[in-house]
Amino acid sequence: MKFSIARGELLDALSAASRALSARSTLPILSGVLIEALGDQIVVQATDLEISVKHTVSAGIESEGSAVLPGKLTADIVRSLPEAAVVIEVEKDKAQITSESSSFSVKTLSSEDFPKFPEVAPDNKALLQREAFTSLVAHVSKAVSRDETRPILTGALMALDGPAFRMVATDSYRLAVKESVLDKPPAEEIEVVVPGRALEEVGRLAADESIEVGVSENQVVFSFGKTVFVTRRIEGAFPNWRQLIPKEEGTVLTVNLEEISQAAKRVSLLAQHNTPVRMAVSSANQTVTLSATTQDVGEASDALMAEVLGDDVEIAFNHGFLADGLAVAKGEKVTFDISSPLKPGVMKAPEDEGFLYLLMPVRLG
Repeated sequence: MKFSIARGELLDALSAASRALSARSTLPILSGVLIEALGDQIVVQATDLEISVKHTVSAGIESEGSAVLPGKLTADIVRSLPEAAVVIEVEKDKAQITSESSSFSVKTLSSEDFPKFPEVAPDNKALLQREAFTSLVAHVSKAVSRDETRPILTGALMALDGPAFRMVATDSYRLAVKESVLDKPPAEEIEVVVPGRALEEVGRLAADESIEVGVSENQVVFSFGKTVFVTRRIEGAFPNWRQLIPKEEGTVLTVNLEEISQAAKRVSLLAQHNTPVRMAVSSANQTVTLSATTQDVGEASDALMAEVLGDDVEIAFNHGFLADGLAVAKGEKVTFDISSPLKPGVMKAPEDEGFLYLLMPVRLG
């Protein structure tokens, strides 16, 4: 196999495929990228057996063939090269990578041992706007669980119901929901739980205006530009998230988003060893006071002006979870609906339509 290609295009292909490289696998083949030269293009693939990525790009093919090159090393080599044509030639178990005066030789593995790329025949398809997709992922990804003992929570529920495009994630301590409106609704409803990591990677990779998503019995495929991204779907029943949202309104406070975000950061400096941040709401003073106390370290408090509707109330939240919700909210103001110290608090941003962030309280000592 021998081909030449522009350094930038090769780096784009390697970077895209590298999103699926396995970091922990004991199989050496999974730390490599499969490069196939055929006709007038090359196809670069990588997989960790849960995520598979394929990127196709035009190249000058001198001789066809395929080989598995070390993924991270090859990407690092190409990244270090000047912006010029790169020639890759594979003979037996070695690949020669040259560009201008630079030359590298790396060991290769047989392409016959590389896992076959999943062939997905989607039952349902939908076209998503990239901006809407990345916005939804950004709003909910922090709430995806990292606890592998409950696999269903390591994914986000992606639902397309008529014109509504919704993502939901929860780690059982918080719940994030974000909804958008589709320009072109799918022919049929789609509801699938997608691994959180896969959604984040698609959001990073997609540069085109639209993303086509297809769902089959076991897999979800995202197609955009020159890239095809396939991930397994997570089987199981996603929690009934609507039941978690309080039905009755409690005390509602509206506060400047930037001000409370900065106050939460300052107070969190004293919220060490999982110490929560307390939120005390005063109706008479129209204020909300954030505070934290860590034994043998110190304490901090910060009072902010707020618009308060309802009774005085005090509640405590995990400071990291509170900061995550404030970080993804958009707009000038944010509202909190708090009914009691023992019930979840609900955060919304009036200008961030379709966004809801629910926080389970930490018991006040």
